[in-house]
Amino acid sequence: MSAEPDTFDTRTGGDTAERVLDVAERLAQTRGFNAFSYADIARELDVTKAALHYHFPTKAALGEALISRYTTRFARALEQIDAERPDANVCLEAFVDLYAQVLAEDRMCLCGVLAADYDTLPEAMQIQVIRFFDLNEAWLAAVLERGLDAGSVRFAGSAKQEAQLIVGTLEGAMLVARTYHDERRFSGTAGRLLAELRVDNPG
Repeated sequence: MSAEPDTFDTRTGGDTAERVLDVAERLAQTRGFNAFSYADIARELDVTKAALHYHFPTKAALGEALISRYTTRFARALEQIDAERPDANVCLEAFVDLYAQVLAEDRMCLCGVLAADYDTLPEAMQIQVIRFFDLNEAWLAAVLERGLDAGSVRFAGSAKQEAQLIVGTLEGAMLVARTYHDERRFSGTAGRLLAELRVDNPG
């Protein structure tokens, strides 16, 4: 995370291991996890592949570290949103912004990309990808329940089902928007999703 509030910064800097993760994360988000190698990272950082293996002995270990770091940063962003925004609709808007920031860098959500390669991932990575989506959906369900109690949001079905709909819609909207190189496709879909949830003048 950066020092800016409510942002999801993909650049962390720091020591060699962090620099490796930064490059690997960008390559995974723009190409896919199976479409880059240690040679690509070594070339970009001007280090040997042996140096990479020192920090991450296998690509599976690298992948686990990538997801863990990504999920931790996302969780911190959600905690910050909770701490600063009591209104459910404002929380939902901030949640959408986290995805929009990633798309603005011409990247996909890391775990969304990995989900596309799910069957080819090591089991430990598969578990972490699911953990990321579970985290998002649990947070969203709690926000939706608060909004429902306050009368500021409305939806059919359970909060859990609505949370699953939101995550699935945003991930899909990112994919299509990036395919067309048109962020408006994402913002338009996300805007309609939020508008359908919002209750104007609750009470």
